[in-house]
Amino acid sequence: MEPNSSLNTSSLGGAPPSQTSGTPVGNDGAGGGHGGRGASCLKTSDSNFWGGDVYSWSTLSDPWAYGSKGGGTSDNHKYGGSGGGRVLLDIKDFLYLNGSVSAEGGDGGSLGGGGSGGSIVIQAKKLRGFGVISAAGGKGWGGGGGGRISLNCYSKQEDVKVTVHGGLSIGCSWNSGAAGTYFDASVLSLRVGNDNFTTETETPLLDFSVSPLWTNVYVENNAKVLVPLLWTRVQVRGQISLYCGSSIIFGLSEFPVSEFELVAEELLISDSVVKVYGAFRVSVKMLLMLNSRIQVDGGGNAEVATSIVEVRNLVVLKDNSVISSNANLALYGQGLLQLSGQGDAIKGQRLSLSLFYNITVGPGSLLQAPLDDDYSRSLVTKSLCESTICPTDLITPPDDCHVNYTLSFTMQICRVEDILVNGVIKGSIIHIHRARTVIVDNDGMITASELGCKTGIGKGNYSKGAGAGAGHGGRGGSGYFNGVLSEGGQRYGSADLPCELGSGTEGLNQSDGYIAGGGLIVIGSRQWPLIRLDNYGFISADGQSCYKQARNSNGTLIGGLGGGSGGTILLFLQALALAENSTLSVLGGYGGSLGGGGGGGGRIHFHWSKIAGGEEYVPFAFVDGAINFSGGAGSGYGRRGEKGTITGKKCPKGLYGTFCTECPIGTYKDDEGSDSSLCKPCSLEHLPTRAKFVYVRGGVTQSSCPYKCISDKYRTPKCYTPFEELIYTFGGPWPFAFLLFCVVMLLALILNALRIKFIGSGCSYDGANSIMHHDDQRSPYLLSLSEVRGAKAEDTQGHVHRMYFMGPNTFREPWHLPYSPPAAIFEIVYEDAFNRFIDEINSVAAFEWWEGSVHSILSVLAYPCAWSWKQWRRRKKIQRLQEFVKSEYDHSCLRSCRSRALYKGMKVGATPDLMVSYIDFFLGGDEKRIDMVTSIQKRFPMRIIFGGDGNYMSPYNLYSDTLLTNLIAQHVPATVWSRLVAGLNAQLRTVRQSSVRTALVRVMDWLTTHGNPQLEFHGVKVQLGWFQVTSSGYYQLGILVLAGGCSLQDLHHSQYVDSCDASSRNLTTSGAQNSSKHPEESQVYTTNLLSRKKISRGFNGGIINEATLKSLGYKRGFLFPFSLLLLNTRPVARQDTIQLLITAMLLADLFVTLLMLFLFYWISLGAFLAVLLILPLSLLSPFLAGLNALFTYGPRRASLARVYALWNASSISNIVVAFMCGMINYVITSVDSPADANVWHSREDDKWWLLPSILMLIKAVQARLVDWNIANLEVIDFSLFTPDPDTFWAYESVS
Repeated sequence: MEPNSSLNTSSLGGAPPSQTSGTPVGNDGAGGGHGGRGASCLKTSDSNFWGGDVYSWSTLSDPWAYGSKGGGTSDNHKYGGSGGGRVLLDIKDFLYLNGSVSAEGGDGGSLGGGGSGGSIVIQAKKLRGFGVISAAGGKGWGGGGGGRISLNCYSKQEDVKVTVHGGLSIGCSWNSGAAGTYFDASVLSLRVGNDNFTTETETPLLDFSVSPLWTNVYVENNAKVLVPLLWTRVQVRGQISLYCGSSIIFGLSEFPVSEFELVAEELLISDSVVKVYGAFRVSVKMLLMLNSRIQVDGGGNAEVATSIVEVRNLVVLKDNSVISSNANLALYGQGLLQLSGQGDAIKGQRLSLSLFYNITVGPGSLLQAPLDDDYSRSLVTKSLCESTICPTDLITPPDDCHVNYTLSFTMQICRVEDILVNGVIKGSIIHIHRARTVIVDNDGMITASELGCKTGIGKGNYSKGAGAGAGHGGRGGSGYFNGVLSEGGQRYGSADLPCELGSGTEGLNQSDGYIAGGGLIVIGSRQWPLIRLDNYGFISADGQSCYKQARNSNGTLIGGLGGGSGGTILLFLQALALAENSTLSVLGGYGGSLGGGGGGGGRIHFHWSKIAGGEEYVPFAFVDGAINFSGGAGSGYGRRGEKGTITGKKCPKGLYGTFCTECPIGTYKDDEGSDSSLCKPCSLEHLPTRAKFVYVRGGVTQSSCPYKCISDKYRTPKCYTPFEELIYTFGGPWPFAFLLFCVVMLLALILNALRIKFIGSGCSYDGANSIMHHDDQRSPYLLSLSEVRGAKAEDTQGHVHRMYFMGPNTFREPWHLPYSPPAAIFEIVYEDAFNRFIDEINSVAAFEWWEGSVHSILSVLAYPCAWSWKQWRRRKKIQRLQEFVKSEYDHSCLRSCRSRALYKGMKVGATPDLMVSYIDFFLGGDEKRIDMVTSIQKRFPMRIIFGGDGNYMSPYNLYSDTLLTNLIAQHVPATVWSRLVAGLNAQLRTVRQSSVRTALVRVMDWLTTHGNPQLEFHGVKVQLGWFQVTSSGYYQLGILVLAGGCSLQDLHHSQYVDSCDASSRNLTTSGAQNSSKHPEESQVYTTNLLSRKKISRGFNGGIINEATLKSLGYKRGFLFPFSLLLLNTRPVARQDTIQLLITAMLLADLFVTLLMLFLFYWISLGAFLAVLLILPLSLLSPFLAGLNALFTYGPRRASLARVYALWNASSISNIVVAFMCGMINYVITSVDSPADANVWHSREDDKWWLLPSILMLIKAVQARLVDWNIANLEVIDFSLFTPDPDTFWAYESVS
């Protein structure tokens, strides 16, 4: 059929089948009926009228009936348009349809209804083209119904348009004729479409084929389908789809008692409505709804069966889709139930959702039961409001999840794996049973608020305008108005297993209304507890608040009703998480204005299951949100309702509280229950020092609470440090100290015995041999000039002058000689050559830079090693000076040819302590005899500079070698001089440079009382003096020996002293007395001279007396405090005892040091290394140095003892570091270890200072014992210290 071609039977219909008629009766101008009913303009929203009815339903797959005529509007026009004709095309192969095939109803105009469409049957293998097949109803006052079309084509091109819509109604454009039927016989599919012609007239579907089943049913484009039978099963193999404003109506609104069943693979509804009057059973695999509704109306008849929607795979509601029923409604499924978003809802009088894998209530969506009307709410809550018995089906519900009127809940979610709530679940009695997890998201809510009882057992009283609050978990607040007090509702129910609705209040008159209590939410059951509840939103069963103002009959305000009481939340759980900002609430409602009492709080109960104890315990409740169970506030003088209750299942041993948490650390619980008082404090009697009670999984169930040490450094079970563990192994501190004392003394005795055996007993006083051997008690050992190779006694006669080097002989200020020869040798040297000699020897005396650097490094690391290094380099320097003068220098500065030839005119010497060096000048023998005699006479007054520099290692000492002794012996017997030197040295050894001003007073007094009186008898006098001041302020002490008639008044005539005429001045006793007649004049003159010369630096020395003593300078370095330990003392005898005590102290030092290191190694490795290595070697070296000093035999014993003392003093730095490390550790542990009530004696390391303190005491005692030992070794003759001069000089013969 080419374009513009047609097969047209429109308005050519004949008579309809016998016993049927689609022509309407009356003069209403209604349309004729066939496949769909004809429209009647008499239809309104409250009435149900239609035109001609349908017929030929049984021949749907092979229709062959004419369309019917439309009705007339008057007797003159009894009929409207004619019905459509019939078309049958039976084609063996292809039908190319580009034209049209029509069997439409005729046009009835405004005076008659439109005719209904006829019948078209097409059979072909293939249908192609862009043509039209139409059996549409005709237009008229009332549009005619559509006809029937059946296509039986194996293959169809969808571009062929098939239409069976109803005709347009001129009299009521909103109500066109009903759509006809289009049946695809090849696939057994029925389509009812009205091509978007709006209509209120239905297309009845009278029955459905059972064999074979139809494949699909489509209702689309504003078509309306009616299934009017009492019981009808609509079953297809495929899908039932409703699109574009279409609808299916099951049953008749006047008789909502029918039961309908819809069975299909899929039920797809878009912008459409399914209405059911009666009960509705749906069994599909998939239900998808988009902006659509399924409405079930049971007519309020309790006998109507429950409507069941069983969807095996997927239920999705989207864009304001609603499934609602005013009777019982159940949705079963095995897959997903999703309410996507805003406006999506499932509502019912009772609602049951079960067997789904997941239920998602999206944002803005709603699950609700019962409905919002008061009748529905009262119907389902009445039985519980009047009973105090807990319904069994809420605590132990049946497993079948069926819904009927005998069950207590209004909404049940049963056998659902996971429930996600972003919207609202709302109901009077909500029961979630046999679910796995429930998640209430931030915007989600499960609520039974204001959905409880109107009255109930705890009903609030209302009397004369005083409305009291309802009671439940707590009493309702009393109401008060105009002097009338109304008591609040009573408490009721059980706190341990609550299952009651909250009570309400109601006024005396119906106009006063009512206030409802909170509902009931039960999640889980005893047999099937919920695995986990995560609440990020709201779960509430609050009582209703009264905001309505009450008035009496004359219209004046009176007191309002009281608030409703909170309901019940009963949770059977395994785990709970209340997130921050989430709420679990059973609040009482607020009382009404003018004295209304607040409602009492409700009840919350957590019935935990599988509360594992002991090591299997895992916290199952995490509560960061709010749990509200307080009563509502009253208004005016109305009182607040009492708090409700929050309880939990009795906790096993070790756990307590509503959420069965572990008892606090330091408590135990040996009984079942939830009260916090059952957690009893643990006993502190068996808790060790430095221990604390510890967390135990599942709590402590016995009175013997477990504990652990406050640090892993302590050792269980007593929480001792390793050091304390060692101590208590031997019985405790005192037994350990006694045992250590015994061991030290035993080892000391053994070492002392070995020392006596190998080196002999210590020296003691021996009157027959009381000589101070100062020449062999110093280290490094160095012979004086008269004892070195080449020195002879006869050199004394040729000695002219001893010229001392200046300076302390340190790396910063080495020895040096001044320029210009002294007056004493001016006659025997050439001045220019002498100055050149000074340059050369000063350069030899200077140290290299690296020597000073090594000394500086050693001073920091190990001071005793630095001292030994300095002494070694000094010794090397003396040897170098001696070698230079003896072998390398050509003596060209000497006038004597013999001295220049033999290299014998000068010799270098030094004191044994290497602090003072000098050059002796001798005559060569070939000088002019007259001049030489004059030079020799200039020896006196003679200055002798003390060795040492007044410190511990080098005390001041007068070294008188053979040369000096022989020179002095010209005036004083050698025995007298030797005794004087011994006594003077005994006094000088206690003089310290840091206190030289006070210490020299004793020396001056001794010279006055002991020395000079004896020397003056021989014409000699000795005065203390200071000499050779360097540019740095360093000066040297010594004595000035006056002999041969010289006096102090002659000092100003030369650099030191001018010579006196021996022939004209004979110093006798009387002369000495004469010279002492004017002591004040001499002293004033010398003092003035000394002061003047010292300031101008022109005078290089001076006499020390009481006047000049205060002008002596002294320095105290940062090591000055060590002088309290290291000082030279007088001998105390008992040498063997002292050495035994030193041995004991040495061993005690070693043991305490090792114990201290052990202690600090326990504190930290850093502290251990700091104590051991700051300074390096200092801590352990005293023991080795002490053994070396004790077991050394010979002249170096005193020197090694001083080294031992120096190591002992150096180790104090390690003790100071120990104190610092201990304090730092103490502070850190104090900050890092806050106060803990579970710690008994929580301060650790509180006795760390004990060992360093003991070691410091041992060091101090050692130092003093070593000082005495050195004094005993260096000063054997105790008579040197006698205060009686006669007794002192009594030993002159042996000196």
